[in-house]
Amino acid sequence: MNHGPAWLGDGRVRLRLWAPGQERVAVDLDGQGVFVMNRLADGWFDYETEAADGQKYRFRINNDLVVPDPAARAQADDVHGWSVLVSPEGYAWRNPEWLGRAWSDAVIYEVHPGLLGGFAGVTDRLPALSALGITTLQLMPVNSFSGSRNWGYDGVLPYAPAGAYGSPDDLKALVDAAHGLGMMVLLDVVYNHFGPDGNYLPAYAKSFFDEARHTPWGPAIAFGEEPVARFFIENALYWLETFRLDGLRFDAVHAIADNHFLDRLAAEVRAHCPDRHIHLVLENEGNDPDRLSGGYDAQWNDDFHNVMHVLLTDETSSYYQDFADRPAERLARSLAEGFIYQGEGSPNHDGRPRGAPSRHLPPTAFVNFLQNHDQVGNRALGQRLTTLVAPERLRAAMALLLMSPQIPMLFMGEESGSETPFLFFTDFHDDLADAVREGRRREFAKFPAFADPQARAAIPDPNAAPTFEASRPSPGPDAESWRQLIATLLRLRRDNLAPHIDGASSLGARAIGAKSVQAAWRLGSKTYTVAVNLGEVAAPLCPAPAGPPLVVVGDRQLNGQIPPASFAAWLAQEP
Repeated sequence: MNHGPAWLGDGRVRLRLWAPGQERVAVDLDGQGVFVMNRLADGWFDYETEAADGQKYRFRINNDLVVPDPAARAQADDVHGWSVLVSPEGYAWRNPEWLGRAWSDAVIYEVHPGLLGGFAGVTDRLPALSALGITTLQLMPVNSFSGSRNWGYDGVLPYAPAGAYGSPDDLKALVDAAHGLGMMVLLDVVYNHFGPDGNYLPAYAKSFFDEARHTPWGPAIAFGEEPVARFFIENALYWLETFRLDGLRFDAVHAIADNHFLDRLAAEVRAHCPDRHIHLVLENEGNDPDRLSGGYDAQWNDDFHNVMHVLLTDETSSYYQDFADRPAERLARSLAEGFIYQGEGSPNHDGRPRGAPSRHLPPTAFVNFLQNHDQVGNRALGQRLTTLVAPERLRAAMALLLMSPQIPMLFMGEESGSETPFLFFTDFHDDLADAVREGRRREFAKFPAFADPQARAAIPDPNAAPTFEASRPSPGPDAESWRQLIATLLRLRRDNLAPHIDGASSLGARAIGAKSVQAAWRLGSKTYTVAVNLGEVAAPLCPAPAGPPLVVVGDRQLNGQIPPASFAAWLAQEP
């Protein structure tokens, strides 16, 4: 790898830094002294030395700027301090033979490690999640960020696991324990921006950024610069190889706006890991199907979430206005074809076209969910659906999520009916803390419920420690019934759907009521049909499937119709 420390054997390590345009870079080795690095071509500096695991170091730019290694594998304290050398030989893997699982097996569970007690706390929860039927753990970003609490999307050192969560070996132990239970682990990575505190790259590597192109976080990252592209490609390989992760979820790639880089990234990952099941998942507001026909397995399907939220809550403000009209028809399109917006104009995007046709893609190209960190945490008060929707309707929606052939994802706490909010939290200070707090409150000024300044003042302060503590998920009053429902549905999915999901194809879907949908797929030699009713009146099944249902959630008296707040599924051999 070009970026970060390289262990050469015999206790020697090579340190490298890309600092284009700088005349002098030195490495400060704690306890040993300051040593001038060799100036190489194309903005690179390097230095080779004897070192041991745990050695602290940092770089000095032209004698006056002291910075951490942007590719540090660990930090001694915070993102402003000493970087730490981490020996790649320190952890003894217990499950080195693990090669992963097929994507069609995936049932994803998204977690914020900090709220669950760090890497060790997540590890402790793995047996219960495995017993529930979860096959895939997805960690929100774990890269180092300013302070001790953050969602992770404000990271500034993409290679260094956050010390607030544990050591690199603690993260390896988490992955190792998951593999021992037959579970995959995915990591959310952020390649579209750096956080606002602790990013020193603009001070000594201006070429890292494209000043001509702006994003919501400032100048765009210059992926056209080869050292910049390598920084992120090597980061992906680092997580997959050093920590033996099973895949990555790439945050907001629409803000990267460089499909060549994305395709190159996927190609290099596939080339480096040819014998393992590696899964690459996108978040892409643009509904771009082309990436899903190449190196990427799937995309988070916000369209499915958004239309389900409208059907469940009747909320139609902000981006939900795109799904307010004929929501049952829109849900049917999502179940049958993936994206709802496939080139049509979107009201929330000023009528501009969004997306492209996706009906040719398999169901497994879409990760569906009812909740995630964004959709809960970006509400002003972080409310979960358990506090917004009647339980019987939410159970029917959960059954649709878990019993459809798309890849389902749960957000931590859903399995126990948690009513705990998930709030937006950071750990910034001084002027930046004020800016984040007031910016958060201004963001919601356009919503009627927060038009009044006093109402906005009640939005929790992201920087306050109680905001973080209030977000720790605790079981809801009906926790055991939720666990039983989800365990039952996931057992049915494992036994009846998962073996046939690869190669599944849609047989169409239709709205059968104002809030009711019926859909069918071909799974191998069988026809699989589902019907869901999130409304208040029964809807006729059209046509009514023959034979007994595989599962019914809600009113079991079907009689050729799907009752209110109910879900049913049938699996029948094709004639």
